[in-house]
Amino acid sequence: MSFRLLSELKLWKDVKEPSDVFQEYKGFSVETVELFFLGSCSIRSSMEHAQEHEACLEQTQMYCVERPIYNQELLQGQLHRRERTPQTLRQKIVHSCRCSSKKAKSHLYSFLPILKWLPRYPVKEYLLGDIISGISTGVMQLPQGLAYALLAAVPPVFGLYSSFYPVFLYTFFGTSKHISIGTFAVISMMVGGVAVRQVPDEIISVGYNSTNSTDSFEYYHARDTKRVQVAVTLAFLSGIIQLCLGLLRFGFVAIYLTEPLVRGFTTAAAVHVFTSQLKYLLGIKTNRYSGPLSVVYSIAAVLSKITTTNIAALIVGLTCIVLLLIGKEINLRFKKKLPVPIPMEIIVVIIGTGVSAGMNLSESYRVDVVGNIPQGLRAPAVPEIQLIPAIFVDAIAIAIVGFSMAVSMAKIFALKHGYTIDGNQELIALGICNSVGSFFQSFPITCSMSRSLVQESTGGKTQIAGALSSIMVLLVIVAIGYLFEPLPQTVLAAIVMVNLKGMFKQFGDVVHFWRTSKIELASIQNPWSDS
Repeated sequence: MSFRLLSELKLWKDVKEPSDVFQEYKGFSVETVELFFLGSCSIRSSMEHAQEHEACLEQTQMYCVERPIYNQELLQGQLHRRERTPQTLRQKIVHSCRCSSKKAKSHLYSFLPILKWLPRYPVKEYLLGDIISGISTGVMQLPQGLAYALLAAVPPVFGLYSSFYPVFLYTFFGTSKHISIGTFAVISMMVGGVAVRQVPDEIISVGYNSTNSTDSFEYYHARDTKRVQVAVTLAFLSGIIQLCLGLLRFGFVAIYLTEPLVRGFTTAAAVHVFTSQLKYLLGIKTNRYSGPLSVVYSIAAVLSKITTTNIAALIVGLTCIVLLLIGKEINLRFKKKLPVPIPMEIIVVIIGTGVSAGMNLSESYRVDVVGNIPQGLRAPAVPEIQLIPAIFVDAIAIAIVGFSMAVSMAKIFALKHGYTIDGNQELIALGICNSVGSFFQSFPITCSMSRSLVQESTGGKTQIAGALSSIMVLLVIVAIGYLFEPLPQTVLAAIVMVNLKGMFKQFGDVVHFWRTSKIELASIQNPWSDS
């Protein structure tokens, strides 16, 4: 009986009156029930007191954490401490010159990345996408190469050379799978500025004062030859600078070129490029200017001869601009439905060439055309070394700007597709492309934003797509280049102007950084100081 009471004791803590218990346990004596009831109340009060004590402890409980204060010197001295045995100079030289087979293989794969990815190339999965991407990029490479040669102040055929040799070389040495190497508006504009500064029209015009067409041809030929020498030497020197920086592991310099600075530079360059193309769009003859206030001088020169505008050239140019803008808008709105972007640039080039040849625009309306495009490749030639002191500073600027643009686009695609790039190897690759290409008459190159987007969006998976685009340009050079000789220069100017649309949108950065950071706004305005 008492055992039952003990077992039921745990239930009594909720009983408030003894009479309630008496009704349930009528067979027990009153003294026994009251005894156990009082015990349960005592236990209940003890439990409540314990809970209140724990709650009080939780409220007053404090923690004391002690640790040493770390600074940079302590971290460098303790956390990164390495036990190094002292070595003599001879031992250091011997150790640096020692090369195991594993180390040699690693260096070889680092210098030639194609040896690493080509043997593992999944043909069934990647080849079709690379072929489509290579063709799509190639049809853009051709008109842009011709157009950007005008920016570089060299004949259009040299834009084709610059769209073949460097692009093909990058396949072997580059680490990015998606960027398209070749001619680019900003770099071409910088090259053209140096070429015009070193070989102005006034120097060549001495001795060619005759209005004879033969003398005029000799004048332009002499001027273009000297400007090509400047552009080629500039490519050689900037390539050597990039190669040296890459071998010295200076790829980290890209992190100091902030995005506002690069965007400000490209926007300012877009204004220079646009103003330089006005004379080709209007079909008028003006000198080309470089240096501070060159934009003002170029606009003043165009306005001073606005009455001599070639109406036929203007109509052709404006028509091409409208067609290109419509094509870009269609590609933008229906990019998810279109298997590949509509190649409006090559379509405009074909239509412009056909119209010019059919209507004989050069003779009948005096519209300037591309002119002679030599068939085949040129023999290699050594750049003019004596020009190096005069263009050394410009070569440094071109080398750094070209690398920063290429590595920024490469990082975007690498992050999107889940692979890594090597900034130092990218410097080496660009250096080889520029320096070796200069022996074959190419001017400085870098990554093209528009072509890279096309190469990636059309299914390009590896550097094979870039190699195929360069082969398409090669076919034009060796086989059908002469067909583009009647192409009006105003068509090329239209292509350049429309491709600046994205850069002009960056003017909106001024409002954004005015609200967020005045310091970054100042870095945007710095590149405009030379305008």
